Amino acid sequence: MTQSIVIRSLRLIEELEDVRRLEAKIWGEADSTPSHQTITAVKNGGLVLGAYDGERLVGFQYSFPGYNGKTSYLCSHMLGIDEEFRNKKIGEKLKIAQCEEAKKIGYPLITWTYDPLESINGYLNISKLGGVCSSYIKNCYGELEDPLNSKIPTDRFLVEWHIYQEHIPRRSSVHHLEQAVEMSLIQWKKNGDGLPVPLSAPLAGTESDKAIVAIPKNFRMIREASLKEAINWRLKTREIFTGLFQNGWQVTDFIKNDVKELPVQFYVLTKR
Repeated sequence: MTQSIVIRSLRLIEELEDVRRLEAKIWGEADSTPSHQTITAVKNGGLVLGAYDGERLVGFQYSFPGYNGKTSYLCSHMLGIDEEFRNKKIGEKLKIAQCEEAKKIGYPLITWTYDPLESINGYLNISKLGGVCSSYIKNCYGELEDPLNSKIPTDRFLVEWHIYQEHIPRRSSVHHLEQAVEMSLIQWKKNGDGLPVPLSAPLAGTESDKAIVAIPKNFRMIREASLKEAINWRLKTREIFTGLFQNGWQVTDFIKNDVKELPVQFYVLTKR
């Protein structure tokens, strides 16, 4: 039986070598981050957190200092969970602990990138944590060969998490969900297998005070079923998000739905 997960800050080379081994298990040995790099980051304003089930490391988060010419911030580079322990809210626990540790160090801001088509991450990063996004990076990491990224451009959102701003997580009402569905219908449709496919559509909802952008509820399922449709989703949403961001919009919320027959989730954007 799984014990309570404990999060702690890691500073010893032996602990960081365990992190390297877990990273290699998750993504592959070839590109794992050497422990001499992570320990150097920890000694110079960085942060490595470990999630433990008893004595076993089952998740980690690695950050290093960033500076944009005006503000110092914590750049959250990597978060990984052992496959056996996923979907147990360990990632959320790591992010909350990261926020607490960043405040102790003195950072006002944490940034990171993630795939905007991964709806689980969108819900956590935007709705639950309160991150915002107005930057879209095309093919951020180039061509990657790991199972999560192979053969698809590695487009990413750049999230800003202003950790001193109060955020109240919102659970969208049925009314908001119905409105999101209505506003996004020109963006997608179901195919014969019941999976959502993107349509060639203009920006949606920008005549009001918010815009809605639909993404697949399960992008990995689409990728496994049809690489062509997965790439289609990438390119269509890239066009929509870059257009919105260039016109002064930012992602400020995420509407999650638990309706089995509805195969999409929704980003909410507002004017900056």
